[in-house]
Amino acid sequence: MTVTPLKSKAQTQGLIDHRAIWRWHFYAGLFCLPFILILAISGSAYLFKPQIEAWLDRPYDQLAFTGPPASADAQLSAALKAVPGARLKTLEVRQNLQDAVRVTVKAGGEDQLVYVHPQSLAILKIVPTKDRFMAVIRAIHGELLIGDRGKLLVELAASWAIVMILTGLYLWWPRGAKGLAGTVYPRLGAGRTLFWRDLHAVTGVWVSGFALVLLLTGLPWTTVWGEGFKAARRLTHTDIVRQDWTTSRAAETADIMAGMDMGGGAHTAMAPDATAKPSLAAMTAAVRRLNLAPPVLIALPSAKSPGWNARSDAQNRPLRVTMTLDPATGQILTRQGFAARHPIDQVIGYGTALHEGQLFGLANQVLGVLTALGLCTLVVSATVMWWQRRPSGQLGAPLPLGQGVPSRELGVLILGLGLFLPVLGLSILAVAAIESLILRRIGPARRFLGLAG
Repeated sequence: MTVTPLKSKAQTQGLIDHRAIWRWHFYAGLFCLPFILILAISGSAYLFKPQIEAWLDRPYDQLAFTGPPASADAQLSAALKAVPGARLKTLEVRQNLQDAVRVTVKAGGEDQLVYVHPQSLAILKIVPTKDRFMAVIRAIHGELLIGDRGKLLVELAASWAIVMILTGLYLWWPRGAKGLAGTVYPRLGAGRTLFWRDLHAVTGVWVSGFALVLLLTGLPWTTVWGEGFKAARRLTHTDIVRQDWTTSRAAETADIMAGMDMGGGAHTAMAPDATAKPSLAAMTAAVRRLNLAPPVLIALPSAKSPGWNARSDAQNRPLRVTMTLDPATGQILTRQGFAARHPIDQVIGYGTALHEGQLFGLANQVLGVLTALGLCTLVVSATVMWWQRRPSGQLGAPLPLGQGVPSRELGVLILGLGLFLPVLGLSILAVAAIESLILRRIGPARRFLGLAG
């Protein structure tokens, strides 16, 4: 007769916690998987924004000339006349003088980008900035094309994705495993079920590190977490320099101009004054000689900002520079580089550049694409495993272990995550209330979801 040894209290509690974490992983994945696909695909495209925009704009570069280029004032006036009621926002300084002049104007509450032939002054293209291809990709990635509600959904999905990765690492952690097969690389000859399990676990552990970095570096751009972070900075007086990241798509283009005003006030653009010295052409030439990281934007003097403003708006944030130039001499009056920013802004700047694939060039982009492919692999493998294992007539969530209660340590971890990620915390409270007050009281729903009675 074989006697089964009794499990210790610690072992029993460990099993209860393991099953609870497994259920959290299942439900986090169930919610996150469609969003992960959307964010991975759109994020992969956005990694290559400089290359894609250069390819899309190739018809407007290296233009044919039949004579000398028109004056900078004439080019700017042509752009303003092309859009009725327009006022100037920024002029991009191109290194190649045969590229189309890019002028961003505001008319009817909408920003529009105007391409002007430098010599003939022909209007080559007018496009709302929000309708540019990469702007649409960014809107998909950041707000699912549905505005503020989409931003909240993305923040909620990102918060649960963090839970999914952390619980996945806990479930993957080797416990008595022999060898690296199934832990570091998948077993290929052990049957389909084990192959998909291994593919899911191994891929997850390889991509989890950078995926967590991507999720955490995206938090400053979210609505609830981002606004709370800004409020905390105001309370701690660490917001001494205007940030170059926003939590609102609508505020983003406004912040580009506001950031060019060293005083922090709103910039009201004025039409060019042909008698002003130095001329617009001389000023753009002076800015061009500075060899700032592209794209380089300048704004004309205004009532609120009497100096010329120039800014490198490079996606690699550490390369960004903002300066004010004397309208009479063209000399640099103020210059603010990345090193002058608050350490918090520097950390966020590095994180944002890493998130967007621009911190260390092509290798950064490749790492981002590999992570996105890994996340897509997780989605596919998780879906296959669920389909193979789901019981008939049930969702297939791991069943809770008896009436046991998760440990205090696990409760503290959940509380900590809920406080750090407020949207996650609120959703946990909402789910707990719905489950205890409604779903557990409905027999079919309770059985379908695998809830304890």
